[in-house]
Amino acid sequence: MARVSFQDELCKGCGLCVAVCPKSILQLDNDRLNSKGYHPVTCIDQSRCIGCTFCAVQCPDSVITVEK
Repeated sequence: MARVSFQDELCKGCGLCVAVCPKSILQLDNDRLNSKGYHPVTCIDQSRCIGCTFCAVQCPDSVITVEK
């Protein structure tokens, strides 16, 4: 099973990863803010992650890690 993780403090909440996820399991966490004042991305269902790495490739700040 694949697993996706994020460096929340470095995420600027741009949403590019959310837009490219083929399983639609990523979303901006509107209930949290990081220290820079951005809503970081979160995975709503790790069990559906297919490990495609589209999100990590799209991230301009390299804050996403995908483990297969």
